Amino acid sequence: MNITTVQERGLALIRVYGDLNDFLLPGRRETWFERPCKGHETIKNLIETCGVPHPEIGALIVGGHPVTFDYPVQPGDMIEVFPITMASASPVALRPPLDEPRFVLDTHLGRLAAYLRMLGYDSLYWNDAHDAELARLAGEERRILLTRDRELLKRSIVVYGSFVREVIPARQIVEVMRRFDLTPTSTVFQRCMRCNSLTMAVEKADIEHLLEPRTRLYFDTFRRCIVCGKIYWQGSHYTRMATLLEHAIRLK
Repeated sequence: MNITTVQERGLALIRVYGDLNDFLLPGRRETWFERPCKGHETIKNLIETCGVPHPEIGALIVGGHPVTFDYPVQPGDMIEVFPITMASASPVALRPPLDEPRFVLDTHLGRLAAYLRMLGYDSLYWNDAHDAELARLAGEERRILLTRDRELLKRSIVVYGSFVREVIPARQIVEVMRRFDLTPTSTVFQRCMRCNSLTMAVEKADIEHLLEPRTRLYFDTFRRCIVCGKIYWQGSHYTRMATLLEHAIRLK
């Protein structure tokens, strides 16, 4: 690898690490590859043209020194790109830290949104949401965008986000819990599965007229959404979901 020759040809050399290789063409994975540069392109844009969405990047190293997303790439640069999971000790932060993880999810991740709500996490989801609205919410409300759409994740307004690799919801929740180091919150099973709002304990006598006969007969403890009014109790569905989340927590 002759750096002088690379520089004379107007190229930069790039090496991507960890699971960021998932976004590259097969011939570029786990190896150095060349990329044309003219000296006026930011490193953020250059790496995204290779396929890697910027929210997935945890650290950028050029010639052994950490840089930020606005670094202008020069011919001859040797660029190393690390995922967030391998960048905890980087001296240069690419984005400010989040006080608490809050999410917004694309239309392909409805079941994952429900699982996050069960764990107590504020998770916005609509099955008819447009990409522009999802990106706006992620940027303006400092939410983590979870998506199966790589191009959506590349939108400049998105600061925090992750491409969800798993396709089975029970595996998706394990993936997201590992990625963001999630544990059950103090509001576990206290968020509405329908609208994401918090629920509150309610007296059975106050809602008895709204219950099905068997529910009225066999259950005495209830919660009700403070916004949409949906009623919850610990029936068989609750038991199945609790078992699923306990399994996810063990795997995390």
